[in-house]
Amino acid sequence: MIDQSRPTARPRTAPPPAAPGRAPHPPRPRTVAGTGTVQVPPNLLDPPSWGQRILPAAVRDSLEALGLYQNPIPQPPSIHLAQTLAALEKYGWCKALDISPTGRMCIRGAQAMLQRAGHVTPQGRARAVHYLQLSLREIGVDQPFFHWNDFPERTFPQVRQRINRAAHLAHTNGE
Repeated sequence: MIDQSRPTARPRTAPPPAAPGRAPHPPRPRTVAGTGTVQVPPNLLDPPSWGQRILPAAVRDSLEALGLYQNPIPQPPSIHLAQTLAALEKYGWCKALDISPTGRMCIRGAQAMLQRAGHVTPQGRARAVHYLQLSLREIGVDQPFFHWNDFPERTFPQVRQRINRAAHLAHTNGE
């Protein structure tokens, strides 16, 4: 006779890992019609926290191997440029320094921070720089973007417009 008062045993399964598995394909950005602005999924626009910014790559990789951390998925140039803009909006924009003593950044400083944190590969960053340069050539600027960033008359709305335009150019080229 079967004892009905005791619960039946459930099959044992392994607990889920601490870090979720990576998605095989990152979400694709899309361009908002009529604005030329690249719309990126919100979860990709979170700039790295202070802790993620100072954690060396070797430590991140070791923690990921233990299942305690998940490295970010490197993004294509269009998303990297949107992430750069999000970082400038979150931490603040500055001129003449990659990262100021107060933590504000210029365009190049934001890109370097994202690369160190693993959000973009060196090749992806180089492609993003290419699109920034194309964006500047459209308005007749033939200097490197980091010199343009430091001009005395430069304002953050101008920087935002050029980064958005570069992201749009990258997106329309499939990157």
